[in-house]
Amino acid sequence: MITLNDYLYSGDTVLKILHKYSADLRDDARRTGNPIDIVHSNFLVHMTELLEHNDFLTAQSVRMRELYRYMAKEYSFLSFTFKGRIKSLIRAEEKFNGRLVSFVNAYYAEHGEFPPVSAVRSQMMFRDLIAYRIVLSLPKCHVGKDESKEEKEISYLYELANHFPQFLEENGFSIVPANGRLSSHLSEDAKPYYKDYIEYPSEVGYQSLHMICYDNASRSHCELQLRTKEMDDYAEIGAANHSAYEKMQAEERLVKTTTPKGVCSWYDEAVERVKMLHNLELKDVEVDMFAAANNMLINDGAGLFRGRQITPFEHLSRFQKDFTD
Repeated sequence: MITLNDYLYSGDTVLKILHKYSADLRDDARRTGNPIDIVHSNFLVHMTELLEHNDFLTAQSVRMRELYRYMAKEYSFLSFTFKGRIKSLIRAEEKFNGRLVSFVNAYYAEHGEFPPVSAVRSQMMFRDLIAYRIVLSLPKCHVGKDESKEEKEISYLYELANHFPQFLEENGFSIVPANGRLSSHLSEDAKPYYKDYIEYPSEVGYQSLHMICYDNASRSHCELQLRTKEMDDYAEIGAANHSAYEKMQAEERLVKTTTPKGVCSWYDEAVERVKMLHNLELKDVEVDMFAAANNMLINDGAGLFRGRQITPFEHLSRFQKDFTD
């Protein structure tokens, strides 16, 4: 079995690792007749293209900057950050194998058999390898004595969300319908395109608005997230932080299920890859531009674990308004 872990101790760059891993997976899949490893290899090739070809990211960031400029002009009293990232190699690998394991476990629990390969393929489409996050805050000086800061911030969040679909369409993006529960706080035109985790928080209390866009110039999908500073704090350093979320998901995938081992090789391999990544000691990894003292203290200049940052814009509120007597 070929795993990502096999390539993390040579001192190679992330790109060289991706090239080797995807090529070896493809060769092994042809030799063994493993159809899922072909899908897996294609997924890694797409990751490689995102990291290798910067022209479309530059063009995309220029168009995203127009969204930032609009916000800075129309909502100059708000503070906000506008950041983008390409999902890290380790997170992407966890997500691919984790989704495969979760889908097979659920399918087997319902049907008592493994799903057909075609059904698995249909589940292995990822539209959030590129993601942009907008985090806004209303300074306290703009909140009246009898007003709620949280309520005002959320109202501005939805106001912006209502405008974004048309703005993005005008700038070369196509908006993908969310096919989720419809929000009662969005306009009729905007609500089909958002997953509203504010009105419908996740089980751990995560809140945000999510939208999927298709960049017609680069022919790639990206995700747009909108949240307040309080929501972002909860997602980054609170109970819904990503590390805790990933750990919880990994543990759920690794618990004993009714899905039998030794029957389906590509399922068994995905389970093993999840285990190996879950137990990975980052301090032992040798990848160019990456170092870790442990699994918490990490200096990642390679986009191996934390992802590659793109499009960092910041805007601080320009005006101060004093509501005190």
